[in-house]
Amino acid sequence: MRVLAAMSGGVDSAVAAARAVEAGHDVTGIHLALSRNPKSYRSGARGCCTIEDANDARRAADVIGIPFYVWDMSEEFHEGVVEDFKAEYAAGRTPNPCLRCNEKIKFAAVLERGLALGFDAVVTGHYATLRSGPDNVVELHRAVDTAKDQSYVLGVLTQEQLAHSLFPLGDTPKPEIRAEAARRGLLVADKPDSHDICFIADGDTGGWLTEKLGDAAPAGGAIVSSSGEVLGSHEGTHHFTIGQRKGLRLGHPAPDGKPRFVLSLEPVTGTVTVGSRDELAVDGLTAIRPRWCGTTPTVLDGPEVTVQLRAHGAEHRARVTVGRPPEARHSGRAGVDDLVDIELLDPASGIAPGQAAVIYDGTRVVGSATISSTRRTEVGA
Repeated sequence: MRVLAAMSGGVDSAVAAARAVEAGHDVTGIHLALSRNPKSYRSGARGCCTIEDANDARRAADVIGIPFYVWDMSEEFHEGVVEDFKAEYAAGRTPNPCLRCNEKIKFAAVLERGLALGFDAVVTGHYATLRSGPDNVVELHRAVDTAKDQSYVLGVLTQEQLAHSLFPLGDTPKPEIRAEAARRGLLVADKPDSHDICFIADGDTGGWLTEKLGDAAPAGGAIVSSSGEVLGSHEGTHHFTIGQRKGLRLGHPAPDGKPRFVLSLEPVTGTVTVGSRDELAVDGLTAIRPRWCGTTPTVLDGPEVTVQLRAHGAEHRARVTVGRPPEARHSGRAGVDDLVDIELLDPASGIAPGQAAVIYDGTRVVGSATISSTRRTEVGA
């Protein structure tokens, strides 16, 4: 097959490209330029889209012996990821930009362009596995290395996208990948893993949002207890996420001396509600915009499945049902208006609207949906 290797400049994507060559594919390496002004992104090893990363990717391609190009995807990235991130925070939600990047850029815009150019698939260094399921369905499964498993951020991929994807690293633990990179002479063998948000240069999410949102930034307001007592003030709800403990800057501790956590955000009134750790617990979620990795799921609407609510979070036993609200049943937009109701048999804490709920049947990814609201377990119930 003619294959595009998406090379981020890290060790994983470099080894994935090398393995694709060894598998007999005709491989071309590409690095995605996601900003017209690279200095506005992170520098050094903390990001995943830096100038240093582009140079590392080019050197790795030279060692592997494949053609290499840089693709300008800055406009698509800005519209599909950065603007989405800004809008979600302004609305009081907490998005996952890496998941959105996979959905909108790496496995949509890149794949679309690649297919148009005659390529058959995109290979990446994500830790996940693909298997052939019934009726020729391509199934997405967790990686062997559960500590590095990235199936959560791939839960937005459709069957069409999975059919044109390759994940060569899913059967190998990360330490072995680094050892393999060293044997291959790849200089990125010991390069630290990327983390944090690549387009926020200094890591100050609240400050970045204040600058970028300008007059559209949520106004300041009151920090109140769950009983309505005013405890302090703040400069905008975009400085907070549900479950946050640090940075509240309250003048006095809780009566019981225990830490307070952000329970909810209301950007219209500017209200930030805080409370105890127990008040963070939720036992139910409503989610929207489901994306199924295969055909229509058959494991939902009754049987017990598991749900992962954070990129590196624990799995929670759950029951999931899918349906369309009455007002949307005749809209003609199949699937768009589906609501996903998730009953958590293992309660979760600090879950925020905007996060993704990824549904699993064993190790297989069924699909994902965006959390729109939560139901809280009553304290003491």
